[in-house]
Amino acid sequence: MSGHSKWATIKHQKGAKDKARGKLFAKLIRQLEVAAREGGGDVDANPTLRTMFQKARDASVPMDTWSTPTTSAISLSPSA
Repeated sequence: MSGHSKWATIKHQKGAKDKARGKLFAKLIRQLEVAAREGGGDVDANPTLRTMFQKARDASVPMDTWSTPTTSAISLSPSA
């Protein structure tokens, strides 16, 4: 038998999945911040932000994970 603990196998697989998912989340959040900073925070007026918002929702990024950085990016933008 290769390895005797099913839990160890699950733990390693979950760790790899979580690492990949975290990397994707970070990339999408960064793109959301840039879109909000460059085009403003209104989703209806900013097509890039709308696209990135949809990509984040499709990837199941939790709303509280991306809403705080996006809000701060809007408040830091020179156009706001």
